[in-house]
Amino acid sequence: MTSPEYRARFGFDIAFANGGGMHGDGFRLDLPSPDLDAEAIGALLIRHLGLALVESVVLHRLEIVAEQHRGSRGVEATTPAPARRIVDLSHSIHAGLVTYPGLPAPEITPFLTREDSRAKYAPGTEFAMDVITMIGNTGTYIDSPFHRYADGGDLSSLPLEKLVDLPAEVFHLADAWSPDRRGIGSATLADRDLHGAAVLLHTGWDRHFGTPAYGRGAPFLTEGGAQALVGAGVALVGIDSLNIDDTESGGERPAHSILLAAGIPVVEHLANLGSLPARGARFTAAPPAVAGFGTFPVRAHAIV
Repeated sequence: MTSPEYRARFGFDIAFANGGGMHGDGFRLDLPSPDLDAEAIGALLIRHLGLALVESVVLHRLEIVAEQHRGSRGVEATTPAPARRIVDLSHSIHAGLVTYPGLPAPEITPFLTREDSRAKYAPGTEFAMDVITMIGNTGTYIDSPFHRYADGGDLSSLPLEKLVDLPAEVFHLADAWSPDRRGIGSATLADRDLHGAAVLLHTGWDRHFGTPAYGRGAPFLTEGGAQALVGAGVALVGIDSLNIDDTESGGERPAHSILLAAGIPVVEHLANLGSLPARGARFTAAPPAVAGFGTFPVRAHAIV
């Protein structure tokens, strides 16, 4: 069982020694422990914002609440790390599963039943062999560049260095978007060093997976957000939503186009991202090395 995490909520006024100042309302900041006073939280705020020549910090309406960390820069937990655990981030695949509206559901049929196998093997020995027919876009799956570009690398070309044991930077955004503001933009992703990381966008939309509600109104990564991630040098991008792109704006798919053109694999339909810390986990999502194929299910998971 993991220890509780804490955040501070407050407004602030910052004055600079060389003139000028900053004001903020409704700010939230990760805390390494719940017993910090206003002075210590003010110091964390300065580090988080990367400020210099600060003369004074005044906090207003300070409140400390038990809340999951969001990865505030300059704030490291001081509590002992929990025991190593593995978090499954994948949806189960079964016959009839609807992953994406309009795409065919998988079909599972027997090739060799256990009953028939008894005539082929020694007494007491039996096997089942089944055939699954499914589109690559089933369950939790990964997109290779070939999914978007005819000359892009296929599943067999994806280097394991971009798929296995990646440092995970998780952006917990379940309360940071709304039906009127579904896009995740570059500013939301700008406060961390993301080079070489698996950037995982936790929107909470996976709660609708397998229901009609999953297919409409889903959050997505904007074109600017995708460009920012390419510029940051990320290794992989994942989301727990219907699509990395907005599927309701027409046929444009800028996030797919930008990320896959840069050789950055995309994992869609993730699950349980809310169980991961903002940073510190290691992420893996490796598909079989199928030549001439662009998309395939993965058993995505993270080690915490």
